[in-house]
Amino acid sequence: MSQKRDIELLYEVGCLRFLQRNWRQFLNADFSNETEHSYRVAWIAMTLASQEGVKDLGKVVRMALVHDVGESRSGDVHYISRMYTKRDEEMAIADVFSDTSLEKDMVALWNDYEERKSIEAKIVKDADNLDVEFELKEQEAKGEKIGKYWKDARLVVYNSLFTKAAKKMWKEVQLSNPHDWHFYARNRYTAGDWQKKQK
Repeated sequence: MSQKRDIELLYEVGCLRFLQRNWRQFLNADFSNETEHSYRVAWIAMTLASQEGVKDLGKVVRMALVHDVGESRSGDVHYISRMYTKRDEEMAIADVFSDTSLEKDMVALWNDYEERKSIEAKIVKDADNLDVEFELKEQEAKGEKIGKYWKDARLVVYNSLFTKAAKKMWKEVQLSNPHDWHFYARNRYTAGDWQKKQK
């Protein structure tokens, strides 16, 4: 391993913020980039892991952060392009981490994720799918209607979820409002000077 390769890895990971997720093609909208996606996947995965009683949140977060890193080299595909594109994600992950101080741990975590045998891998895959549901709800709140056209596809995703916590979250996301977190938070209207003015 070399410090030079570690520094190169950190630059490469930084470049993921410039890599747009391919499904943006269908909407020409402001969708998350690869970094934003992986960040929320990590938070969803931690939440699911906690609900499922998984103790090693560190493994879950590391796996969530590595799950799409290979797309730095292999690119992202959506449900149409996947039919025409062959990617070597295993080679991409091996090359991304080659000769870095994280090589052994990250390649093993990525392989664990791809095998979907461990509870952590199942949770991270559930989180990966749930992030799409969160984003579709956010787009719906902005007036985008594509989510209704993907109704059947979304049920396929629901049926592919591994954990009870993920299935429960999926259902609750369908009924959720992306703005509730700030509408009902402690704010000027609910607990501040605007509340006094409404009386």
